[in-house]
Amino acid sequence: MNALHVKDEVLRIEALNQYEVLNSAPDPILDDITRLTAQVCNAPVAAVSLIGNDRIWLKSRFGAKAPDVALGSLPCETTILGDTLYEIRDARADPNYTPDGILLEGRHYRFYAGVPLITPGGVNLGALFVLDFPVRTLTPEQSSALAILARQVITRLELSSRIRQIDRAARYRQRVESALTVERNFVSAVLDTVGALVAVFDPAGRIVRFNRACETASGYDFTTLVGRYPWDKLIPRQEIPEAIEDFERLRSGDLPAAYENQWLHRDGSLRRIAWTATALRDAQGQITFIIATGIDVTTQRAAEATLRESESRYRLLIEGSLGMVCTHDLRGMLLSVNSHGAQTIGRTVAEMIGHSLEEFIVLDRKPLLKDYLELIAQSGEAQGFLHLAHTDGETRVVAYRNKLILSPGRAPYVLGFGVDISEQIRAEGRLRTLTNQSDSILESVGDGIYGLDLEGRVTIVNPAAAQMLGYRQSEILGRRMHELIHHTRVDGTSYPSEESPIRKSLSLFDTVRVSDEVFWRKDGTCFPVDYVARPQLDSQMLDRGKVKAIGVVVAFTDTTERHALNRMKDEFISTVSHELRTPLTSIRGALGLLHADVLSERPEKAQQMLDIAINNSDRLIRLVNDILDLERIGSGKDELQRVMCDIEELMRRAASIQQAEIPKPEVDISFDASGVSVWADPDRILQAFNNLISNAIKFSYPGGAIHLTARNLDENEAIIEISDQGRGVPADKLETIFERFHQVDASDSRALGGTGLGLAICRSIVTQHGGGIWATSNAVRGTTFHFTLPTQPANNLL
Repeated sequence: MNALHVKDEVLRIEALNQYEVLNSAPDPILDDITRLTAQVCNAPVAAVSLIGNDRIWLKSRFGAKAPDVALGSLPCETTILGDTLYEIRDARADPNYTPDGILLEGRHYRFYAGVPLITPGGVNLGALFVLDFPVRTLTPEQSSALAILARQVITRLELSSRIRQIDRAARYRQRVESALTVERNFVSAVLDTVGALVAVFDPAGRIVRFNRACETASGYDFTTLVGRYPWDKLIPRQEIPEAIEDFERLRSGDLPAAYENQWLHRDGSLRRIAWTATALRDAQGQITFIIATGIDVTTQRAAEATLRESESRYRLLIEGSLGMVCTHDLRGMLLSVNSHGAQTIGRTVAEMIGHSLEEFIVLDRKPLLKDYLELIAQSGEAQGFLHLAHTDGETRVVAYRNKLILSPGRAPYVLGFGVDISEQIRAEGRLRTLTNQSDSILESVGDGIYGLDLEGRVTIVNPAAAQMLGYRQSEILGRRMHELIHHTRVDGTSYPSEESPIRKSLSLFDTVRVSDEVFWRKDGTCFPVDYVARPQLDSQMLDRGKVKAIGVVVAFTDTTERHALNRMKDEFISTVSHELRTPLTSIRGALGLLHADVLSERPEKAQQMLDIAINNSDRLIRLVNDILDLERIGSGKDELQRVMCDIEELMRRAASIQQAEIPKPEVDISFDASGVSVWADPDRILQAFNNLISNAIKFSYPGGAIHLTARNLDENEAIIEISDQGRGVPADKLETIFERFHQVDASDSRALGGTGLGLAICRSIVTQHGGGIWATSNAVRGTTFHFTLPTQPANNLL
C-alpha cells in the first residue's frame, strides 16, 4: 500500500467528507460491529474511531460514552500509520501516555489493540480498536477477527455512501422531470402573459409565434400575421430595407443581437421596440428558429430625451453654481463634484471623483468624518462645516447641508451642497481679535471712554469711565449720555445737547478736542475734564466716496489733579524764582568784587570766598536748570522727539560723560545692552542715564563698580538697570527718593552736593515715554534702579 496516501491528511479529510460520516446519525449496523468486536476480543471497551483535523471522533462505541476525544489521547493516530494490527501490551511503559496508562473518561487502560480502517482507495480513515485494563495480547483468532471486522466497517461506510448517492440521484431525476413539465407549461403561459414582446421567426423570416404583448403593440392578432413577414404589415415603408438587412444579419449567425426598430400600429401610430434576438439550432448547428424578445420603449425614449434635456440644464446649473455641489456614497467615496467645488481646493474634477472625502479633509478633522457618515445614514441629513486642505497648504472651510437620496433600484447616495466661507471665517476671526483687543484696551486704559449712537445713547463704556462718573456700566449703557453727565455747565446754567461739541463732531465729521468743561457724577458733583470726540464713519459709504457718521467715540480725562498740580507748580516756580535768583545775583556780585582785587591784600580769604561763591552759584544754577526741566516736562512743552535708539550707544555716551567728570576715578563703570533698541527721545534718555549714573557715583565706595544692563521683557517693552555697590537705600525711602527735593539724608546735600531733583526728573522722563521707574536696595549689594521703555511705536485709539 502506498504510504503517502495513508499519511496524507488532506486525502483523509476529503474521504471523510465524501462518506458524510462525521455528522451523520448513529448507525445501528456499526454499533453491532463494535459490540461484536468487544465480545470477540473479550474487552470492556471497543470503538470505531475516525481521525479528523482537530479531534478523534468515536463514531460507534461500546463501553464508552464520549463522542470524541482530543488528538493524541488514543493510539489511533499511530495505528493509521500502518496497515496491520497495532498492539500495546502495557501502556504504562509507553512514554506517550501517563504512568497509569491510556486515560479515557476518567479510567486508565493498559492494553490497546487496533486495526486501521482503509478505504478501497487506500486512505486510512481511523481505526477499529479495543481497550482493556490488564496487560495482555490478542490471540491469533482475535487478531484475525479484529481485521475482518475492520473491513466490515469500511464495507458498511461504502454501502451507506452508495445508498445516499443513489437516493440523491433518484431525487434529482425526479426534480428534473418535474421541472421540465412545469417549464413547458410555464413557457407556454408566459408567452401569453409576459409583458415583453416575444416573436418567433423561421429562417426565412416568417412569423411562427406571436404572443399577446405583440398583438397589443401591433393591433393585429396572431392568426392574421402567422406565416407572414413582419415587413408586410408591421414595418413602416421607409424602414423596410433596414429591417430586411437586420434579419439577414441575424440569419447569418450574428447572434445574440440587440437592435431597435419601429412598428406601425394598425391604427397608424408608430411604436419604438427594442429587441434582443437569439437562435434555436438543431443537432447539426443549423438555425431552426430565431426568437426575439422586445420591449415597447416609445414612452421611455421620449422620457430619455426629456431627461437628457433636463440633465443638460441641471449640469449647466451645477457647473455654473458658485458653491460646491457633489455626491458621495455612504462610505464617503465621491461620485461626482462640480468644477467650482474642485477648484475650491485647487483640484480638478478627475482628481476627486472616486476618492474618499477623507483624503481632502485636514488632518486634525479626519476623525469627524465617521461621525458625519453615521449621522447622515441614521437621520438622512446633516449640516455643518467641512475643513478641506487646499493644494497650496491653506485650509478652506465649507459650510454644507447634505441630504441622503434613496432611489428605487439604485444604491443610496448623499447629495451635498456647500459654500466656501473661508474668507468669512478669517474676517470673523480678525474681527474677534480686534474686538478682544479693543475690549482689553478699553478695560486697561486709565482714561474714560464711551461710545454714542446717532441718538446720543451709550453703546460702549469702559470701566474707568463708569468709575469716574460713579455709575456701574449697566446703569449707563443705552441711556442718553448728555442728559446723564453733560446737562449743566460749571456755572449752573443749562447745557442744551445741540450746543455740545460732541454733537457738533457728528455734523462736522471731524475730531473735536475740549478742555474747559465739566462732567457730572451720579452723586451730583462735577469734575473738570479734557475730552476728545471723534465721529465713527461708515466704511462702506467711504468706499463709495460718501461720508456718513454712525456714531461718536469720546475719550475723557479727569483733570482735577492736573489742575491742582498746575497751581502747585505755579506757586513753586514763583517761590523758586524769588528765593533763589536773588541769592544768585548777590553771589555773582561778590565774585565781581573779588575779581576787581578788592581783597587783594588778603589772598587766602579771597580765594576761599571765590571757591564758596563759585560752588554755590553752580549749585544754584543746577537747581534752576533742574526745576526748569521739570516744569517743561510736566507741562508738556518739552515734546519728545522719538526715534529707534540703540541703548548700548546711549550707555556708552553717558559713561564717557560721567568718567570725564567723575570725582572718584577708582569707581568702574561697565555696561551690557545685548542689542536692545527702544522707541524714545535719545537726548532725554541720555539725561536720565547721566542723572542715575551721577547718583550712583556719589554713593559708591572707592573701588566700587557701577553696572548698566538692558534686556527685552517682550516684543513691546525693554528694561534697563543701573546697579551700584554703595550704601543702599532704606526700604521706607525707596519710593520717596523720586519726589522733588527729597534725599535719603539731609546731610547728603551738604556733603555730596546735588539738588534733590535728579530722580524726580528721571521719573518724569520715563513716565513721559510710557514706562515705569523704581528702585531696589540691599545693604550688601547696594542699590539698583530699574526703568522700562517701549521697543516700538504704540497704537493709539484716537
